[in-house]
Amino acid sequence: MEWPNLTKYPQGLEIIMSQNSTLQRGLNTRHIRFLALGSAIGTGLFYGSATAIKMAGPSVLLAYIVAGIAIYIVMRALGEMAVHNPVSGSFSHYASQYISPLAGFTTGWTYVFEMVIVAIADVTAFGIYMGFWYPDVPRWIWILSLIMFLGAINLIHVKVFGELEFWLSIIKVSAIVAMILGGIGLMFYGFHADHSSVVPGIQNLWIYDGFMPHGIAGLVACLSVVVFAFGGIEIIGLTAGESQDPKTTLPKAINAVPVRILLFYVLTIFVLMSIFPWNQIGSQGSPFVQIFENLGIKSAANILNIVVVTAAISAINSDVFGAGRMLYGMANRGQAPRIFQKLSRNGVPWMTVVVMAGVLLIGVVLNYLIPENVFMIIASIATFATVWVWLMILLSQVAMRRKLSTAEIKALDFPVWGWPYAPAFAIGFMVFILVMMGYFPDSRPAIYVGITWLALLTIAYRIWVKPQQNLGKESNPIQQNVEIES
Repeated sequence: MEWPNLTKYPQGLEIIMSQNSTLQRGLNTRHIRFLALGSAIGTGLFYGSATAIKMAGPSVLLAYIVAGIAIYIVMRALGEMAVHNPVSGSFSHYASQYISPLAGFTTGWTYVFEMVIVAIADVTAFGIYMGFWYPDVPRWIWILSLIMFLGAINLIHVKVFGELEFWLSIIKVSAIVAMILGGIGLMFYGFHADHSSVVPGIQNLWIYDGFMPHGIAGLVACLSVVVFAFGGIEIIGLTAGESQDPKTTLPKAINAVPVRILLFYVLTIFVLMSIFPWNQIGSQGSPFVQIFENLGIKSAANILNIVVVTAAISAINSDVFGAGRMLYGMANRGQAPRIFQKLSRNGVPWMTVVVMAGVLLIGVVLNYLIPENVFMIIASIATFATVWVWLMILLSQVAMRRKLSTAEIKALDFPVWGWPYAPAFAIGFMVFILVMMGYFPDSRPAIYVGITWLALLTIAYRIWVKPQQNLGKESNPIQQNVEIES
């Protein structure tokens, strides 16, 4: 693959972007709102919540609330920049524009890295889920079929992608609502299995070794798991280039999603721990299965499997979309091979979809060779990538504010909430998560991998990208002046 040679274009990088930025604006508020909601509600809630509960006990509710507040600030920071300047591959572009091209390069590729890791895990999970119904069918058949199907969906038109993601998210959200209502029924109306000696009620939050059974250490330890569960919500920033009306749709989506996520996560975990002792959640399978079985629904496992299959498809669909749009935006800025600039007649960056499909196929093969304990490390690596991207979004927003005049700041259509204290809190929170990941032995390898990854990206940038950008500046003095003025 070739990296763009900026010396071939007399007007420099901005002309390249204007000639190729022809993504179709086919996503409306409904699509964007459920895209962000669906990408953040997946296996992290359906299965990962049990791990977080074991670490912190009922105090995990505090972890979800604090993390939710910090992530809402990240979304508002991203929204401020996206409404002010809606572009494809948005947060990589903002890091390049407001911090440095190297920052944008590392942010964009780290996000792609995150999407690839998560997608590989999700396609493997999909094969396992389908094996529940069809144990005699080889797993690779299901995985290959899903990859081909989602590849086709992502190649047709962005509106088709938005519709699919909307309905997949509806299924997941409906399952959560059913679980919450069923749980409330168990709490207040006494519907529970005859063999169960546990009395449902709020008292279960503190009668088993207290509200914080493992102390502050347990609460801190679960934060990385909680943050991982929220990962993916930043995809809303990548829709800016394909939103029909970014200044209207993005603020609506951003303002609605954090409240809904806090409602779904916090209320769901609250109901779970009110029905069952926290130290029993997940010990007999998924907590969702436990609730449905206690309601007397014999097909609880089948219902849950439908939900997790839907969640996996939704997550992979979002991963392919997010990585593809990021690569397209970076290719326009000379930070990725220019082959990723190629668009179909429908305005879809088709080469990014093809490459992601190929990566997933390779990942399927690797998954058969990697033992289970390595997947724990992979999950931690994905958490590192997520936190790094969020941190760069926050730093980009701070840098943008410093470059704007007082009049320009007052004219912002969607300013960040609680400036400057809220962004400072969120930045401190992200740094704290990275420090804690390095402190705990189970997640420490992810820090080593993350530092190595960033070092390799820095080397790649200085070898391939920076020389081309310098050549582009030398051949285009007008572009130099524009960058100096900005």
